[in-house]
Amino acid sequence: MSGVSVITGGAGGMGRATAKIVGRDHTVVLADNRADRLDTAIAELSGLGVPATAVHCDVTDPAAVGALFETAARLGGIASVIHTAGVSPSMGDADYVMRTNALGTVNVNEAFFAIAGEGSVIVNVASMAAYLMPEELIPAAQFPLALTDAPAFADAMRAAYAIAPEEARSGMSYAVSKGFVKWYTSSQAERFNTRGLRIVSVSPGSVDTEMGKLEADAGAGAMVADFAVPRWGKAEEMAELFAFCASDRAGYLTGTDILNDGGVVASMRERVRAAAEKA
Repeated sequence: MSGVSVITGGAGGMGRATAKIVGRDHTVVLADNRADRLDTAIAELSGLGVPATAVHCDVTDPAAVGALFETAARLGGIASVIHTAGVSPSMGDADYVMRTNALGTVNVNEAFFAIAGEGSVIVNVASMAAYLMPEELIPAAQFPLALTDAPAFADAMRAAYAIAPEEARSGMSYAVSKGFVKWYTSSQAERFNTRGLRIVSVSPGSVDTEMGKLEADAGAGAMVADFAVPRWGKAEEMAELFAFCASDRAGYLTGTDILNDGGVVASMRERVRAAAEKA
């Protein structure tokens, strides 16, 4: 085995699909905040010959994240973390979405930074939503507060999405929180490199998972049908990219985001450009 791979959100569709790949040559630690799904995922992996250690973990709780990494470290050196844990707009209010996606990312990444050895890598999951939000609406100047003053960060983010109607705030919070994931990944690359660590993010488009399909009626379904690749992405397609980013084959890859959205953003930008040309 080539070290330990920690997968947060491991009981979800992309997490399980990733475990099936990295579990071929890594010891797998599967973390999730839903114990029922976690048990099912562990049983599925075991049936495929991929033994995994289950850890019930809420990424918004720094103590729980610390305990997760302590468990992983007891099993061996940490080779990689694939941080898929997150929530969509339909899963909670705007504050919950921001806390889980943004501060949860900080908790997991900072715990990884503190314990991982040279050559380790963390892959964060952002979203194409971060590319679709107008830049002027993303409060990037306040993003560094997440590392120094979490309450002030929460207040600043709340002010940012307060401009949206109540029914749209969770969606705006989601886009901003995933913009934060991209920012964090880029901004911390140099610091991580001082420890010999890599940090990468991937922005999936609409993916055929339980969480992804929650957004089918909130705009994602229309985008899937009307853009470059007219179908939902597969969890396995995302997992292959996550696993590649976490492998030695991607040893020069750090501080960047990879958009894997079936061409949705490209199509939208080209249509806007073509429309402006005709106007």
